[in-house]
Amino acid sequence: MSHEALETNEPETPHLDFAGTTPYEDYVKADVLTHLQHTLSDDPGEMVFLVTTQVMELWFTVIVHEWETAAAALRGDDIPTAIAALKRSTRELEALNASWRPLGQLTPAQFNSYRSALGEGSGFQSAMYRRMEFLLGEKSASMLVPHRGAPRVHAELEKALHEPSLYDEVVRLLARRGHPVPDEALHRDMSLRYEPVDAVEAAWTAVYAGDEDAELARLGEALTDVAELVWRWRNDHLVATRRAMGAKPGTGGSAGVAWLEKRARKNVFPELWTARSHV
Repeated sequence: MSHEALETNEPETPHLDFAGTTPYEDYVKADVLTHLQHTLSDDPGEMVFLVTTQVMELWFTVIVHEWETAAAALRGDDIPTAIAALKRSTRELEALNASWRPLGQLTPAQFNSYRSALGEGSGFQSAMYRRMEFLLGEKSASMLVPHRGAPRVHAELEKALHEPSLYDEVVRLLARRGHPVPDEALHRDMSLRYEPVDAVEAAWTAVYAGDEDAELARLGEALTDVAELVWRWRNDHLVATRRAMGAKPGTGGSAGVAWLEKRARKNVFPELWTARSHV
């Protein structure tokens, strides 16, 4: 091929001249995102703490979207769409969990250099993370109290508190598929934390004793992947906190490591784990 022919096949120069902002900026709002960092101390390490926390909030947002998509699909008996959303969320949870890496090596001295600037601020107060927890069935009306001063946020959380969680929709699906789930599990007070039900455990035992390629079995494994990554998130949070501040009380009045240890011992979607002992 001649040199002239090669030149003809070279890619054209991309469009560089725009009347206003670039289409990329119009869509991503990168200029907004990269100017939301307002540190409160002179310590250079605070920037990575702040940016990592903001990145976590963005991952919370997309994971809530995926789980709400999955819940809506389950209400419509559309298991493939629910599984697809759950699988996407596992990749997003992996990225979320990786967010602990920049913070996981903090020494107490490094964290203390800007910790006082946080005042009473705590990840415990994250409204989007609370929506994640509610979707997992970890309901608590008291968790709305910190958000009373933000009407829109409070209303969104209150709505999520009283709606069926993702796992409630799973339990209802099991019942529609012929498993004998009692009425008290199907029509419980949705504002309360989900508690294990023997009949739901028996339903999952039957599912796992059957065809492993069946829709419900594949749904169970997708949910288990989510539950495992949630457990890993809680444990990574515990380790990072223990490393940075030991057993001192957390910011915002939380019990710090003691509270995180309690959370790390709990599994979400509990019957999916206990049923395995009976298969």
